[in-house]
Amino acid sequence: MKSTLITAGELAALPSDSVLIVDCRHDLADTQKGERDYRTDHIPGAVFADLDHDLSDLSRTPLGLGRHPLPSEQAFSAVLARWGWQPGLQVVAYDAGTGALAAVRLWWLLRLCGVREAVVLDGGYAAWKAANLPISQAIPQRQPTQVSMHYDASQVVLDHSAVANTPDDLLLDARAAPRYRGEVEPIDRVAGHVPGAANRPFTDNLQADGHFKSPAELKQEFRAVIGDHAPSHVVHMCGSGVTACHNLLAMEHAGLAGSRLYAPSWSGWISDPSRPIAKG
Repeated sequence: MKSTLITAGELAALPSDSVLIVDCRHDLADTQKGERDYRTDHIPGAVFADLDHDLSDLSRTPLGLGRHPLPSEQAFSAVLARWGWQPGLQVVAYDAGTGALAAVRLWWLLRLCGVREAVVLDGGYAAWKAANLPISQAIPQRQPTQVSMHYDASQVVLDHSAVANTPDDLLLDARAAPRYRGEVEPIDRVAGHVPGAANRPFTDNLQADGHFKSPAELKQEFRAVIGDHAPSHVVHMCGSGVTACHNLLAMEHAGLAGSRLYAPSWSGWISDPSRPIAKG
């Protein structure tokens, strides 16, 4: 069983009854576009995951938990049950290309529940189509299952004060450098970053063709950023706790396992105007 990335060819070779394929396409500017694209065509057998409704609980946003708060254990269990997931089943998540939105979010949520048989399709749906592999418009009817998942609290940071008062940890921001520096902010109401956070844009994990860099290259680049910090002392963040999972996956793929996610991320940090903001 694979646990980080899978190629289009490797996915195509898997027996259909041995894998749960999840189409996670999402567009922040048009939140309905992902499902429209899925209904137009998708990888045969794939079910659809909606970032806002299946992999987040937007009703919790006013609680200061960021723009994409984690779903409850019960809600995520119900989503997996609807898809017919069962323990030991290989899960493959994909999006349009880089994996940077809901595909890595689903991968990480499964990790949070202790599921290791989950991967992201390297290069996404674009790589699948570039390989001239089959596509489908059929919406699969999967047999629902009974699922009860529980989150591993050690993998996630929800307490805002915890990221500000732990000098042994390195907070790693996955947003683009201009957003991190506070020069622009296209989504959240305040620009800047959490004081003390370092920057590793998730796009740095990718080659020019949208596929991930090699494990050796990723390991060298992350070591240049995290220095002597053990992976368990690296805490990832971004705007809302979604693209940060891309850095977390990249570290896992590089053999730097055990880092954590500050799930509320920047949008959660700035929910309290009294919290400090750094720029530059």
